[in-house]
Amino acid sequence: MLLTISTTVSPATDLGFLLHKHPDRVQRFAQSFGEATVFYPEAGAERCTAALLLDVDPVKLARSRGKGSPDFSLSQYVNDRPYAASSLLAVALADVFRTARAGRCNARPELAATPLPLRIRLPALPCRGGPELAGRLFTPLGWHVTAEPVLLDAGFPEWGDSRYVRLTLDGTARLADALNHLYVLLPVLDEAKHYWMAPDEIDKLVRAGEGWLRDHPERGLIVRRYLGRRWSMARVALARLAELGDDTEEQLEPAVAEDAPAGETAADEAAEAEAEADGLGERPARRTPLNTRRRETVLETLEELGAVSVIDLGCGQGELVGALLSRPRFARVAGMDVSPMALTIAARKLKLERMPDAKRARLTLFQGALTYTDKRLAGYDAAVLMEVIEHVDPPRLAALEHVVFGHARPAHVLVTTPNVEYNVRYEFLTGLRHADHRFEWTRAEFAAWAQDVASRHGYRVAFRPVGEEDPEVGPPTQMGVFTRD
Repeated sequence: MLLTISTTVSPATDLGFLLHKHPDRVQRFAQSFGEATVFYPEAGAERCTAALLLDVDPVKLARSRGKGSPDFSLSQYVNDRPYAASSLLAVALADVFRTARAGRCNARPELAATPLPLRIRLPALPCRGGPELAGRLFTPLGWHVTAEPVLLDAGFPEWGDSRYVRLTLDGTARLADALNHLYVLLPVLDEAKHYWMAPDEIDKLVRAGEGWLRDHPERGLIVRRYLGRRWSMARVALARLAELGDDTEEQLEPAVAEDAPAGETAADEAAEAEAEADGLGERPARRTPLNTRRRETVLETLEELGAVSVIDLGCGQGELVGALLSRPRFARVAGMDVSPMALTIAARKLKLERMPDAKRARLTLFQGALTYTDKRLAGYDAAVLMEVIEHVDPPRLAALEHVVFGHARPAHVLVTTPNVEYNVRYEFLTGLRHADHRFEWTRAEFAAWAQDVASRHGYRVAFRPVGEEDPEVGPPTQMGVFTRD
């Protein structure tokens, strides 16, 4: 993979002083995943170009990659990392140009503090979001961006564009700032790193983003992608970049969110929410998140059905349970989840220890699994499985069906699940909406499953959309309302 930096400031060879790399020498730097080489294809008084060439050793890369990497397992041997600019190049850049990134140059201190005319080129860059995203990230920093999509195969142009772009940045900036822009934004565009991210990634981001990231219009997107959509780390980073308040909360709140299904942690919930949020581009003011719409739809449906006792199966961190408790008409509310951690968080969020006795008497929280019969599941007017079934392995759906519809047999069952047809409306979403989803159904697939279940267990089922319905691909979430005959 290749990165070139050119300048026309006179004398242009002063670029060597700023980079601390002599134009007349070829220098090599060992990396844990290969070797980085710095050389100068041209070095004249009027124009000078420095090149960073990273030669990746696939064997070293496989041995050094952490298990948290998205390219772990078989894909570590079959991937684009040795050929396209990514976090590997960002890491090499940080190592090779460490002093230049810090803005230090004892030989030319005034030059290090001066904005220079620069041209930066990357011939192959993974860009999940296309040329438009590259413009959104670099243009606010003062760069003129030329991002040309790369064809999947020049011999078959009808196949369309790949997810790679040829990127050229032209502008006037301090060299240190330009290097820090690249260090942060290369892995953001790629939306993947080759190593496991620890909390010290926050420190790296804050240091590299000093002076520009705080006021960037896409700050929230940059932080989330850089930190691998880890909710807790993103919150800390945004709080350090700006005083914690409404502005920071707006960056954290996704335009479209997913509730935490069975067994999800807060970080998992945010990852799914942000995967959807990034694809919506510039969101309208005060857009109602999808998770809120889903809860409201479920609550409205339960009230229409006349349910008084409700059990939330796969209650996660208790969002729906809390909403049910806030409505006195629901005299008995239960939440069941397979994850003890999720139940602990739910108890804390619900303020269980300080809950008034009358409300506490209406609530039951307990651990359990939807694939095993449990007498505690029976005796409720309605059961809710909100964004749960897609986390169950398909071979175990029959067990879930038996437990809910055959054993517990509430008068009503509400099931919500993503509509996979709607995923095309999320521009930056690749694959399923969440890493833990075992599948996502089309509307026809969900209807077929629901009708089969209803006929086998003496229920009838009706379908309702959740969220704004697209005329071509339907709603983002689909809901089946089962009523026992």
